[in-house]
Amino acid sequence: MASFDAMCSSEEAAATPKSKILNNYYIPNYILVSGSEVQRSSLIPSCPVLVFINSKSGGQLGGKLLLTYRSLLNENQVIDLGEKAPDKVLHQLYVTLEKFKAAGDVFASEIEKRLRLIVAGGDGTASWLLGVVSDLKLPHSPPVATVPLGTGNNIPFSFGWGKKNPNTDQQAVLSFLEQVKNAKEMQIDSWHILMRMKAPKEGSFDPIAPLELPHSLHAFHRVSQKDKLNVEGHHTFRGGFWNYFSMGMDAQVSYAFHSERKLHPEKFQNQLVNQSTYLKLAGTQGWFLAPLLHPSSRNIAQMAKVKIMKKQGQWEELHIPRYIRSIVCLNLPSFSGGLDPWGKPFRKKLRERGLTPPYVDDGLLEIVGFRDAWHGLVLLAPNGHGTRLAQANRVRFEFEKGAADHTFMRIDGEPWKQPLPVDEDTVVVEISHLRQVNMLATPCCRSRSINDAPSPASIIDEDCESIEDESSEDWEERRKFGAADTFKIPEEVDITQLS
Repeated sequence: MASFDAMCSSEEAAATPKSKILNNYYIPNYILVSGSEVQRSSLIPSCPVLVFINSKSGGQLGGKLLLTYRSLLNENQVIDLGEKAPDKVLHQLYVTLEKFKAAGDVFASEIEKRLRLIVAGGDGTASWLLGVVSDLKLPHSPPVATVPLGTGNNIPFSFGWGKKNPNTDQQAVLSFLEQVKNAKEMQIDSWHILMRMKAPKEGSFDPIAPLELPHSLHAFHRVSQKDKLNVEGHHTFRGGFWNYFSMGMDAQVSYAFHSERKLHPEKFQNQLVNQSTYLKLAGTQGWFLAPLLHPSSRNIAQMAKVKIMKKQGQWEELHIPRYIRSIVCLNLPSFSGGLDPWGKPFRKKLRERGLTPPYVDDGLLEIVGFRDAWHGLVLLAPNGHGTRLAQANRVRFEFEKGAADHTFMRIDGEPWKQPLPVDEDTVVVEISHLRQVNMLATPCCRSRSINDAPSPASIIDEDCESIEDESSEDWEERRKFGAADTFKIPEEVDITQLS
């Protein structure tokens, strides 16, 4: 069902002249295009927006959405990410705004204060834009709304923008713009990941990305020789994420799925086929029969020593049960298309283990482990969760010499195969808190801020056995949704027939 706010927005949009509505979001060319004629206006838009669209996302939907936004707004407000990179667009915009502000242009000053960004694409596209905004290091970064055009859509889902691909007609876009205007700002943490290994004597140990990930969206890359993080005689790689970092079997299955989809795109035409293929890949790679088909050398505890650091603390070794084959460092409450691996912990357990409720702006990651796909299916049950291992401000993985020749990693939906030297020193992967940016959240937002008032749904009282915070219709929709989710099984697939 559409939310009350969305219905009200649609009614208001229908009852109000379109041109008057669009004045709320319009940015003139002299702000957007260098060298344009200055056009003074007495009407300052209440919610000026800059829209970034991955036209290749969502099948044909990205291109259709691009046309609709351009038919409603100034065409220069709507950026096709296949043609222009967001870093160049935003850098030029803020240079222009500073120039006009210095000349006393009140209109430009108000545009900067009120500017909101919209990004339409998958989680990789959203992370790309968020990273650009973060790197600008503005005193007040423009808040970002996300349109779900990808597969998992974990970032939009976390902030109440849904996980289904949107309609692309003008009325749907007008309704979405109204929601953007009324959305609240919310800060989220960003995380930096660094991997360093001694330069091998021979062979390449660069991350091996799935074939279809565009170079611009690679979340993990080698630093240049001029980078301050570069260490002579070592290979250093860096990246960043907003939602999660995972390592192990879930990343391996995701990698296989992305590679298969690139090689045989004709087999991936709808959600059911995608789900079935993902499930079969999980079966053939040992995700369901892990104790029999998955060598113990691939268990997280066998491959790496894991250390964590609480805020302003010391490194301490984290005990990883020997059966854990997948580990997730989670920032947002959405993984694999809407599942929450951390869940809603009991108050008593929080106190006993020194944990805090999960917030997206508290400088802490929730670290969760899974032993196999059957363990992951627990997430489909009310109050289901993985093995809660710890909360930390920093996480460090130390791969011992010869522990494995490779592993699989994943950042915000983007997996890669990571070769590991077997005859060199320890390989270190370290995750640390970087900074924060502003998101836009609807009333349906699942993420919680440390500044929010306590919510009964965010923590389960120890006297309660379960909490039903979703209607049966919502739960059924949640169970079925997902085009490439690691843990979800379509109804039409007989799990007893998996090979």
